[in-house]
Amino acid sequence: MLQEHVPTQLTPYQSKYYAYQLTRRCPTDSMEKLAGALVDAQVDLNPHQVEAALFAFRSPLSRGAILADEVGLGKTIEAGLVLSQRWAERRRRILVITPAGLRKQWYQELQEKFFLPSRILESKSYNAALDSGAINPFDVDDIVLCSYHFARNKADDIIRIRWDIVIIDEAHRLRNVYKKTNVIARALRDALNHAPKLLLTATPLQNSLLELFGLVSFVDDRVFGDLASFREQFSRITDQSTFDTLKSRIKPVCFRTLRRQLGRAGRG
Repeated sequence: MLQEHVPTQLTPYQSKYYAYQLTRRCPTDSMEKLAGALVDAQVDLNPHQVEAALFAFRSPLSRGAILADEVGLGKTIEAGLVLSQRWAERRRRILVITPAGLRKQWYQELQEKFFLPSRILESKSYNAALDSGAINPFDVDDIVLCSYHFARNKADDIIRIRWDIVIIDEAHRLRNVYKKTNVIARALRDALNHAPKLLLTATPLQNSLLELFGLVSFVDDRVFGDLASFREQFSRITDQSTFDTLKSRIKPVCFRTLRRQLGRAGRG
């Protein structure tokens, strides 16, 4: 039976090659680095999904970005690309906040398409973790999935974690965060103030420009300043110059793809 011969001493060429592999540093927003993180992923990617993920990485805003593709174009896949890269970098403090009805879907997507370990945290599993001696059930090495209401109720636990990234699905629920009546959105904003965030929503704007202010300020309140300043500048857009200014403010933080831009229906 033939056995593969493994040299006990590396040649200078081999040493240089392995040194390169061990020490190379690709930019986070490079296709090469992202491809390395997805070598085992079971997904058929569309170009706009890769572009959206790279946008999230290269956003100059350290606090995050908004991915706002139209419905059905694969925002969950785009978020999965970002999570895969973070996981490959051994960043293990990851939180996904989603409507309660989508928690299992997220769990299956992460497991089946990206082979990423995750756990759903709800009252039963939270209490079981406490009974097992956990000080903070959110402080684990798996990706934590929880609902909006649960995250709000456990905001004191969430604020104590130094999150590597927080994904918020159906993020249009946060667009009225500037209103005192939106208790959940304001509690999550305060708990995640220093965490890098990736918001996913197909409808960043529906009734008022103030909704856009709410979403962007949830990611980074430095973009528009306070509510009074935003209203003074953009409450009435009557000329092209004001409109261009608004677009330039949004451009670094929000990425949106429309179906008509693709020429055919997207998948994902």
